[in-house]
Amino acid sequence: QTQAGWLQHDFGHLSVFSKSRWNHWVHKFVIGHLKGAPASWWNHLHFQHHAKPNCFQKDPDIKMHPSFFALGRILSVELGVQKKKFMPYNHQHKYFFFIGPPALVPLYFQWYIFYFVVQRKQWVDLAWMMTFYIRFFLTYLPLLGVKGILGLHLLVRFIESNWFVWVTQMNHIPMHIDYDKNMDWFSTQLQATCNVHQSLFNDWFSGHLNFQIEHHLFPTMPRHNYWK
Repeated sequence: QTQAGWLQHDFGHLSVFSKSRWNHWVHKFVIGHLKGAPASWWNHLHFQHHAKPNCFQKDPDIKMHPSFFALGRILSVELGVQKKKFMPYNHQHKYFFFIGPPALVPLYFQWYIFYFVVQRKQWVDLAWMMTFYIRFFLTYLPLLGVKGILGLHLLVRFIESNWFVWVTQMNHIPMHIDYDKNMDWFSTQLQATCNVHQSLFNDWFSGHLNFQIEHHLFPTMPRHNYWK
């Protein structure tokens, strides 16, 4: 599931086929049929992220500030000055492990994707999503039963969530986080991204998103060319 996530990311960025239409078609198949999520939902969130990475109130990837975490030096100081207490931020390095990585996919994304497609009437995406669940149930129900298949699904989403959060946060959260200062696009991308050491394992584990700087500067570049 995680590797399928990195694969749909490639198609979503139009970085596989030379024709955009082909990328869009296969993107719907990979994220819809292989992962059970809507392409329109991913596009809606991810394109905002690339336009304004680490910009508070514009990048949906950092909406957890300040409800759960105090992100960045500037926004954290702002909360302190205003005496706003949402969570015990002085312990966030401890409770992050129990809230962020394990809960994002199984507890939030899992229900929100259905809410998204119904609210926006994305019926084609909903149909693709249902093919995933139909295939999943037909494959495992005879082997595991109802309780077993629900447990398997929850376990897969739990593992995927931890994997996904660690990869996506390690190359953004350590960097500058602030309100949008209307900087030029190039500088905005550079101040919000950092790379992680290159190795065969890291390339595979992160779907080459350890080259986050290159990815944000050249988002349609095929991932195997980032190192160049």
